[in-house]
Amino acid sequence: MNIYDTVTPQSGETFTPLLEHKNIKINRIVSSDDLVETEYLQEEDEWLVLLEGEATLLLNEAEQTLKRGDTLFIPANTPHRVLYTQNGTLWLTVHIF
Repeated sequence: MNIYDTVTPQSGETFTPLLEHKNIKINRIVSSDDLVETEYLQEEDEWLVLLEGEATLLLNEAEQTLKRGDTLFIPANTPHRVLYTQNGTLWLTVHIF
């Protein structure tokens, strides 16, 4: 599998599990520019890297704009939302249970 071999959905996001092992889960996410705003509250820590595109998240009541190559750590039980994504935004997320 090539991480960059993707198809952008017309709306929403496509989640592809890449690895689940012990206390780690790695996903590839491809985002369209037509998102339904959802609040996430996860029981696990999450580290992410934006591989392509641009996104704006609301984390701890502050907006964070991410561009290609930016990383972010989201501690467990931290409410967050994705406010904006450029069409074709590509993420890699690592969930640590």
